Amino acid sequence: MDNDIRRRLGKTLIFRYVEEAHREEIYSRADVLSCSDGDLIITEGEETQFLYLVVEGEVGVSVSENNGKDVYISTLGAGEIFGEAGIFLKTARTANVVSLGDTRILRLHREKLIDFIRSHPSTGVKILMIIIHGLLKKLRESNQELAYERKSDIVQDDVDDLVESILAGI
Repeated sequence: MDNDIRRRLGKTLIFRYVEEAHREEIYSRADVLSCSDGDLIITEGEETQFLYLVVEGEVGVSVSENNGKDVYISTLGAGEIFGEAGIFLKTARTANVVSLGDTRILRLHREKLIDFIRSHPSTGVKILMIIIHGLLKKLRESNQELAYERKSDIVQDDVDDLVESILAGI
């Protein structure tokens, strides 16, 4: 892995609190993906057990609707992780992730992360806590978005008025 990637990864939240020797060990267990604009990194529905970290560039996250169109979810940039569920569960991916321009990504398989955690439990706990924090942040953002959507939907007074007007006409 080149020095530029090492330098960038040392500044990311997930590796900021990991001593250099342990970062080097994690880097040696990971793959670096060099992606071009439009490259599909994760396909919704596939089962993989990788954790991904955007080292450089951006990725777009979307989900497919039944009509085949993609619905934009978010854009993730350098230092952000995705695919966290793949290291905790054997489950189908819930979104598509596509490279937006030239992007470099660190990909770490679940088994390699678990082996590292077994070898270095204290550092492993730090990494897992940061991953869990990120998942909780995403969950909170999703909950806030759902709450906003519900507020903008029909309010109860509108429903009551509609029912009352229908019943008045009977």
